[in-house]
Amino acid sequence: MRPRGAACAAAGLSLVVAIGCTGGTDEAAPDAAPTATRATTTPPRTTAAPTPTRSPADPVSIPGLIQRRHQGSDLRLRTVLARTAAYTSYAVTYRANGLTISGLMNIPTGRGPFPALVLAHGYIDPAVYTTGRGMPREQDLLARKGYVVLHTDYRNHARSDDDPDNDVNLRLGYTEDVIGAVMALRSSGRPEIDGERIGLLGRSMGGGVVYNTLVVAPGLVDAAVVYAPVSSRPAENIDHFQRRNGDPVVAEIEAEHGTPEENPAFWREVSPITHVDRVTEPLLIHHGTADDTCPLTWSKQTTAAFKAAGKDVRLVTYPGEGHTFGPQWRRSMDVTMAFFDRHLR
Repeated sequence: MRPRGAACAAAGLSLVVAIGCTGGTDEAAPDAAPTATRATTTPPRTTAAPTPTRSPADPVSIPGLIQRRHQGSDLRLRTVLARTAAYTSYAVTYRANGLTISGLMNIPTGRGPFPALVLAHGYIDPAVYTTGRGMPREQDLLARKGYVVLHTDYRNHARSDDDPDNDVNLRLGYTEDVIGAVMALRSSGRPEIDGERIGLLGRSMGGGVVYNTLVVAPGLVDAAVVYAPVSSRPAENIDHFQRRNGDPVVAEIEAEHGTPEENPAFWREVSPITHVDRVTEPLLIHHGTADDTCPLTWSKQTTAAFKAAGKDVRLVTYPGEGHTFGPQWRRSMDVTMAFFDRHLR
């Protein structure tokens, strides 16, 4: 695990605020270095040309998320959902960029502080979603192995606040919710949580959220794992999951942002694979060869892009394993836990 001071500095330079160390405000800002302490005397006038002002990026894009001042705070434990000998499970809420987001958190029994993991679940219709759905096996096993586990519900899910524009804006709000979850863990002040050791785990759609988080906020976490992730190109995901199923949101998206043929710059800038050079954390990708929901080709393409950029990435494939992981799930989790232990312990 790299020193958190270096990680905070990297995150601060990326997001204009040291998001790994402190909170920020919920408003757009130029992508620039933090303001230096004001001098006590007026410097001499110079004739050098002023630095050009950088134009704000489209807020619905990866550069737009990079320029935004992100905020995550006010982690609150609500009702106890379950108690076991190994951990206690709580319903929780936290604040992320002005919204209240609900979730589930498992806190191991014993003396902390424990390293923490933020879990980003896959697509479940928000109309039927309930707190903590999507990764119950991971929540249980990782807490038993000594990790605080915060499973975010995302906006528009369970008891989270609504964001009516989220679907038309390619669900980029979920990335803000994950960044906010990490920041809320770090600023919670709870003795059970080691805010200096935090990782990400996402599956399916949540894998795409993890990709976004890594490129938007380098230095925010220490390591990331994804299972059966979606494509790192949103246009492919829309074609594969929404267009062929006649989702009416597709027409709204294209009315707002254009098609990939009409507005290729938009679709390029909203794709995390375009910005993979920003990533600083090690990434582990799990994918089954028999996955008929998210093609293995997607993970191979993403892995190739990471490697071409000189990043620390490993793709592990599982012969005959499907999208949800069955017989080989525990073996994959052993690989995952060894990975997190190496980078977070």
